[in-house]
Amino acid sequence: MSVELPATLRAAIARELEGVSRKGLAERTARTSAAYRAGKGSAGVIREADDALAYALARLPATYAACASVFEEAAARAPGFAPRRLLDAGAGPAAASWAALETWPQLAELSWLDASPQFLEIAARLAAEAAEPLRAADRRRGDLTAGGADWPRADLVACSYALAEIAPERQAAVVADLWAACEGLLALVEPGTPAGFARLRKAREGLIAAGAQILAPCPHEMVCPMVGEDWCHFAVRLPRSRDHRLAKGAEVPYEDEPYAYLLAARPGLGAAAPARVLAPPRAGKPGIDLKLCTPEGVEARFVGRRDKAGHAAARRLGWGDALD
Repeated sequence: MSVELPATLRAAIARELEGVSRKGLAERTARTSAAYRAGKGSAGVIREADDALAYALARLPATYAACASVFEEAAARAPGFAPRRLLDAGAGPAAASWAALETWPQLAELSWLDASPQFLEIAARLAAEAAEPLRAADRRRGDLTAGGADWPRADLVACSYALAEIAPERQAAVVADLWAACEGLLALVEPGTPAGFARLRKAREGLIAAGAQILAPCPHEMVCPMVGEDWCHFAVRLPRSRDHRLAKGAEVPYEDEPYAYLLAARPGLGAAAPARVLAPPRAGKPGIDLKLCTPEGVEARFVGRRDKAGHAAARRLGWGDALD
């Protein structure tokens, strides 16, 4: 399945691109990507309005797709959850807010927290003709590491692709502040890399110690069984527009975004799945091989063709799916 930006957001990006040099944006995209890979944070990368626009063109679609996938899983794990207030922490161009509103259209109050005025400004411009909660979002300039005493409380707190910019020794305090601001569900989304997973594994430990219930992707709250060079991550496919391809110097009309995530909830809000598919299922003539995370640990499970009902169910499973 491919996750596409909402039509209103695609139109907003197109308006922002009117009269802008595509070559110039591609050069900015290359520079910002190189700076992020070198470990620089947004404060040292996004310095002008066109830097924020280049980032939105190149990265917003993938961030949106990852967040949309995570929120879809959140809705499945907590079907009675109906948030009214969202805190988008480290909002950037507010991709998580757009994705959250698609999943929970009853959201009425949105707060964007980001240290970059350029990001907050482009987020507001992109939302100028969007639904009322996006147009009226409360924009707050602030550093996530400065403490959350003044952050608004929210039913849903989202922090996507932001922990990577925080020094390792300060991440635990930020996660604690995010949890303190959360009255329902906390969603953390990071790049699907070993480093991104390591940040979430550490956050998971702190959240469990603070009394959070882990809804996904984990089917348990025991010590994470992923060891060695293995790490828990998933992928979502998204289409690339012509401008998106030009900005990234790409020819393929789609990309696969690897991401890692964690859903933590106040107790009683939902329930974790009994097991989770950790890798693309491998189908062969004898049957299907599944790599699962279960309460007993990481498990390799074979479903043979002779098990007609089980095989039919396994054929419908994909990487990241829950086994209910």
